[in-house]
Amino acid sequence: MASKLYEQLAGELATRIEQGYYQPGDKLPSIRVLSQEHGVSISTVQEAYRLLEQSGMAESRLKSGYYVLGRMKMPNLPDISRPVQRPLEVSQWELVLKLLGSREVEGMVALGKGMPDVSGSTLKPLLRILADLNRHSDISSLSYDNLRGSYELRLQIARLSVDSGCRMHPDDIVVTTGCQEALSCSMRAVTKPGDIVAVDSPSFYGSMQTIKALGLKALEIPTHPETGISLEALELVLDQWPVKTLQITPICNNPLGYTMPDDRKRHLISLAKKYDLSIIEDDIYGDLAYQYPRPRTLKSYDEDGRVLLCSSVSKTLAPGLRVGWVAPGRYGDVLLHMKYVSTAASATLPQQAVAEFIAQGGYERHLRKMRAQYQRGRDRMIEWVERYFPENTRISYPQGGFLLWVELPEAIDSVKLNDRLECKGVGIAPGVLFSASGKYRNCLRLNYAEESNRKIQQSIEVIGEEITQMLSV
Repeated sequence: MASKLYEQLAGELATRIEQGYYQPGDKLPSIRVLSQEHGVSISTVQEAYRLLEQSGMAESRLKSGYYVLGRMKMPNLPDISRPVQRPLEVSQWELVLKLLGSREVEGMVALGKGMPDVSGSTLKPLLRILADLNRHSDISSLSYDNLRGSYELRLQIARLSVDSGCRMHPDDIVVTTGCQEALSCSMRAVTKPGDIVAVDSPSFYGSMQTIKALGLKALEIPTHPETGISLEALELVLDQWPVKTLQITPICNNPLGYTMPDDRKRHLISLAKKYDLSIIEDDIYGDLAYQYPRPRTLKSYDEDGRVLLCSSVSKTLAPGLRVGWVAPGRYGDVLLHMKYVSTAASATLPQQAVAEFIAQGGYERHLRKMRAQYQRGRDRMIEWVERYFPENTRISYPQGGFLLWVELPEAIDSVKLNDRLECKGVGIAPGVLFSASGKYRNCLRLNYAEESNRKIQQSIEVIGEEITQMLSV
């Protein structure tokens, strides 16, 4: 598909910035100058600058124009993970339950949660759509929807998927009750109790608990904080163990924040073909990538339907909507059966509201705002962690989303740290939640979705003080 004029112009400006023609802090050409220079409309230049802002390469200054943003110095990244490379039963459910319950404690600064910011003005049109649907919907909205989900929603999801490199028909998609159900149905569609599931490590605790609930075993693959799972280690594992599927979050990973480079995605797909491996791809944070264009999914390289692509609006809009979906490829029939025995049809009104919100352009407007907010939040949170935590702390550098992974000195037990923080009204996600074997005890995950404020900064300072006290004992 041919790119639009504003995308071409944004690409040219981005190239000049990357090649050093424009330096951090430099003022970029005015809208009028670029319009005349390239023979395009004022609105085309404005859209090009909007894309540069969205990608974090430029900023607009009131009554002054556009400037190149200085790139933040890369933090001291965590080492590549080195998990136990044998199949293990997943534990940690009690800690997951405790983390989920922390949201209900009044006044708690729950920095361990995986919750987006739902307070923004760009969600108000969605609330109005929901209210209008509640007032004016006929009795059909109280009935079961199609087992595959609302056609209007599936049509909008198929349209959005083009941005990730996919070409899908609405009938290629099954709507689920959030991404958790998409992952669960996918896992049940391709495995049976006792099978081995390969996962990136650290890995999202929700998918890990699905592995536990289905009587499966997890085999953790060493993972780099910038490029993702070690494909070399994965191939050795596939030679040694009868792995049934790989569950992975290759874009804006939770919790490490990496985005797998495209050449590694292609290599992973070729490995999957060689070993006849299915892949369950969690793309729930993909639309929150800071870069432009949005990274391609593994699914976009899949030629024989072995990738089950899972996502939802739980992180991009709001988790309370409970609207997710899966594109199951060759596993469509069995997945539809799993969906039926899980929840049958999903709730009707939220599907209609999300479909209308996307169709009206509200989804993209909201994403533009949140990507910029989350990128600012990442930089501020890293700054605070570097200021208040011990000097040898290692920090991830997320390429999207709103979650930060922090590796503390080996002497720190993040479970005990979380217990100490509770009485001070602060919560974190201990690293052991993200491993089948209970690794990463000296690690934690922090949320930076909310607009940076003094209360959050004070909470990071409190965490740093507790870590210092624990090290001094």
